[in-house]
Amino acid sequence: MNTHKNLDVWKKSIEMVTKIYSLTRSFPKEELYGLTNQMRRAAVSVPSNIAEGAGRNTSKELLQFLYYGTGSLSELETQLIISYNLGYLNDEQKQDTEIMLTDLFRMFSKLIQSLKNKA
Repeated sequence: MNTHKNLDVWKKSIEMVTKIYSLTRSFPKEELYGLTNQMRRAAVSVPSNIAEGAGRNTSKELLQFLYYGTGSLSELETQLIISYNLGYLNDEQKQDTEIMLTDLFRMFSKLIQSLKNKA
């Protein structure tokens, strides 16, 4: 049976959530209810939207939730840039997260295009 768990983009986004939680553990405590919380929520939203969309009845609904997931990914990208600018991430962490985000954006784009072509 095909589910969201079979989608590579979902698997990769789960890895991203784990990475974000790990990175934000070292953020200042005063960011716990600010940037840390926002980044974690945005990260969790990405695979959650994939799962919710895949659980719907139509490709149109899946597409809608994939767009939501892309939006959450863009939100996270912005928060990562802010984190780097504030000195919470080093150059290596910045590069690693940029690669991860680029891969995810590409995967989302390919899946969205594939669904659009089938419509």
